[in-house]
Amino acid sequence: MSEQANVQLIQAAYAAFKRGDIQTILDSLSEGVKWVAADVAPVAGTYHGRNEVAGFFRKVNETAEYLSFEPREFVAQGDRVVVLGSYRAKVKATGRFYDCDWAMAFLVEHGKVTEFREYTDTAAIAAALAATSAAGA
Repeated sequence: MSEQANVQLIQAAYAAFKRGDIQTILDSLSEGVKWVAADVAPVAGTYHGRNEVAGFFRKVNETAEYLSFEPREFVAQGDRVVVLGSYRAKVKATGRFYDCDWAMAFLVEHGKVTEFREYTDTAAIAAALAATSAAGA
């Protein structure tokens, strides 16, 4: 596929995420996709295959409510698409917010995402996930 077609595939996946259509995202993945989430519990880790990635999205939904999710710049070279953006989310368990810039890297082969990796401010997310201490309140 062309770089432009790869970018369009990734743009469609982001549009699907914004409307809560996880199945469309899963359909854009190869059967053996490798999905590496940022190192923040409870979603941290490497997920293999569509079923495990579906589990990742369930964890994301259980953990946070995204108030904004803005992919801003798409950079393509060969089979690689890197997206720069930001999000703001509220952690459901703590009621705390986080605002982060991020970079997400995709490898696209034969019209399917075969690899994903997210880079973000894990400290900001971890702080929002942490229960507020009585001493700090």
